[in-house]
Amino acid sequence: MHFPISGVDVLPFIPPLVAFLVSSLTASAGISGAFLLLPFQVSVLHFTSPAVSPTNLIYNIIAIPGGLYRYIKEGRMAWPLTWAVVIGTLPGVFVGAWVRILYLPDPKAFKLFVGVVLLYLGYRLLSDVLGWNKKVKEQNKIMQNKFAGQVAKLKEENTNRLASGLPAEAVVRTKTLSWRKVEYEFWGETYSFSGPSILCLSLVVGLIGGIYGIGGGAIISPFCVAVLGLPVYTVAGAALAGTLITSIAGVAYYYLLAAGGVAAGAAVTPDWMLGLLFGLGGLLGTYVGARIQKFLPDTLIKAILTALVLFLACSYIGQYFF
Repeated sequence: MHFPISGVDVLPFIPPLVAFLVSSLTASAGISGAFLLLPFQVSVLHFTSPAVSPTNLIYNIIAIPGGLYRYIKEGRMAWPLTWAVVIGTLPGVFVGAWVRILYLPDPKAFKLFVGVVLLYLGYRLLSDVLGWNKKVKEQNKIMQNKFAGQVAKLKEENTNRLASGLPAEAVVRTKTLSWRKVEYEFWGETYSFSGPSILCLSLVVGLIGGIYGIGGGAIISPFCVAVLGLPVYTVAGAALAGTLITSIAGVAYYYLLAAGGVAAGAAVTPDWMLGLLFGLGGLLGTYVGARIQKFLPDTLIKAILTALVLFLACSYIGQYFF
């Protein structure tokens, strides 16, 4: 099948299949998988024009609601975190899209910077997973014991049913809400974060997301887990929601740039048909990923997140030198 806007020739079942496999793996960690689909489009499908970025954002718009539906239904949305991410990210997306078109058609040097940042976050996550940080190790142990206890309890009650480690009462409840500090409760434990720190981070993430068309979840999620110490069960939904909102804004802004002549003749109009095929596979994949999250121990989800972040970091750093 030929896609005239992107110039891609590919069998129509390949994009949704690839998107499903990617998103079902990443959605439990709060990542849409767009950052993995971008190199697939560039390297495998040879979609190399700037239009690949808004096409990737279209994938996010179509795919993410599948995962959000599950997280909202099961009460694992930290709404204050979600809106802080959205408010901080939106301005960055607009600036990032503009920078991508006018100044960074091949942002090789900037990728090195992003790769180093992700490498640091990957290291923090790895130290978390392996228990190098004693304070974090104790916090993880509490969650791990609760999860294991819940699984054992359900297996004892019904041996024929797949046991979920998260009970129905494991939902997010906001305790304190101000612009300086937010506190919420999850499964009997209280967690908090600074409003200004999330807003500043989100602004930077929006800039990166606008440039690369990755939505930002690949940075927001590991930062919240590794640096702020928030449980991955409550971060995933917020990261996906922020990615969805900013992806919508990003696509709209690319259209405005194209219509206003700012693109200076560059191909920035997204390939909707290709994005739709990726998105349909991702819609099912994010639903599956969010659905199975409550069956996975947090250490496993963090290990998946660590592997994804380190892969992306090495990829960006490698693209600078090779």
